[in-house]
Amino acid sequence: MLMTRQRRPMIRTVRGWAISVLQDAGAIRECEEHGWMQERADPHARDKALEIASQDPAAGLSPDQAVAEIWDVLESIGDTCPDCSPEAG
Repeated sequence: MLMTRQRRPMIRTVRGWAISVLQDAGAIRECEEHGWMQERADPHARDKALEIASQDPAAGLSPDQAVAEIWDVLESIGDTCPDCSPEAG
C-alpha cells in the first residue's frame, strides 16, 4: 500500500515564515473561534523563536534580518482576539 505524507504548505512570504516559526516555537497561537493570531507572552517560546530565526533564517535573509522580522510580527500581534468579547469580571 502506498502511503503519502501530508506536506506542509509552502510559505510564500517572509511574514508567513515568521508566523510559522513563532507558532512552531509556541510563542503565538490562533484563536480557535475566529482565527486571529495571539501572542502567548511566553518569554521562553519567544526566545526559542528568535534563536531559530538567527540559526536558520528564511531563504534570502541574513540572521539579523530574520530576527528583525520575528520582532516585527510579534509587535503586530496582540495578546487577545479582537473578535472575542471580554468576559464579565
